Amino acid sequence: METSPLHPRFGVEVKGVDLRDVTAARHYPEIRRLFEDHALLLFRGQSLDEAAQNDLALLFGPLEDRLADTAGTPARARPAIPRLSNREDGALLPADSLDVLNLIANQQWHTDSTFLNTPALINLITAHVVPSRGGETELVSTRAAFADLPADLRARVADAVFLHSVLPSRLRVDADLLALEQVARYGCQAWRAVWPNPETGQPALYIAGHVYGVRGMAPAAAEAFVAELLAFCTRPEYVYSHAWRPGDVLIWDERATMHRGRPWPLDEERTLTSCCVSARDLDGLAQVRPTDGPARAEEAFVPPANAEPLS
Repeated sequence: METSPLHPRFGVEVKGVDLRDVTAARHYPEIRRLFEDHALLLFRGQSLDEAAQNDLALLFGPLEDRLADTAGTPARARPAIPRLSNREDGALLPADSLDVLNLIANQQWHTDSTFLNTPALINLITAHVVPSRGGETELVSTRAAFADLPADLRARVADAVFLHSVLPSRLRVDADLLALEQVARYGCQAWRAVWPNPETGQPALYIAGHVYGVRGMAPAAAEAFVAELLAFCTRPEYVYSHAWRPGDVLIWDERATMHRGRPWPLDEERTLTSCCVSARDLDGLAQVRPTDGPARAEEAFVPPANAEPLS
C-alpha cells in the first residue's frame, strides 16, 4: 500500500489496494491508521457495489440509519445506501424540483449528521456517474484550522457548545424544502465545539453550516462568532478540491473535516452513493457530548414565519 498527499495539511491517496479485498485483518488496520492520521483517504479505480460498500463501511462501525435515529428504534444492520443523484427512475429531475434543491443545499459548507442523535464518524462515498465539468467536492481540515486559530478564538471555542439543525441550510436555498419529510423529521442537537481524536490526541473544531446558535450566547453574538469560525476554517489554504472520476472512493473523518459540493450542469447526471457510519464512544463521542446535557426544547431552531430564501 502506497500513499501520496492530497493537500499539505491533510488527506492522502492510497494506492495498491482493491477495497473489495479489505477485511478486519487484511488492510483495514493500515487503512484505519491512515484515516486517524490524515482524516481523508482517496482510493481510485474501485468497483464497489452496494454490498461491498456496506462491507467496507461496517469495518469502521455501525451503519447510520437516519430513520431509526429519528424514530428512536434500533438501527438496521444494512439500511439502503443513500444515492446523491439528480436522476430518478431513468430520467433527470427538473432543476427546480425540491429533490434537486435539496442536493444544491449541500453546496454549503457542512458536516454530515450533526443534526442526528448520534453523529457520524465517517462518510464513505463512491462515484458512479460524473458530469463533464463541475460537481467537485471540496473539503477542509478543521483539525488544521483549529491548530491555527488565534489564541483568543481558541479560548472562546474551548468550552463552547454549538446548536445544530438541518433547517437553516435548507432555508438558505428555498423555504419549501422544510416541507420535505427527509428534512422536517430532524430536530436540533447540541455538541461541544471541539472533538479531540482519541487515538492521536489532536483536537478539531466540530462545526458545520448547520450551526444556528451557541449555548448561553445571544443570537446576534452567536451568529457572528460562528460566521467568523466558518470563514477561518474555509480559507483557500485549507481547501482540497476533489474532481471526481467514476470508481473514486473517498472516506473522510466527520470529526475533523467540513465539505461542500460544487455546482454542475443540471442537464447532466451526477450520481454518487454515500454511507455514513455512526460514531461511538471509542471514537470520542463521549467527549463531544455537552456536560450540561443535550439540546433543550427552548433551544430549538424556529423558522421565521413566511420564510424566504436567505441567499
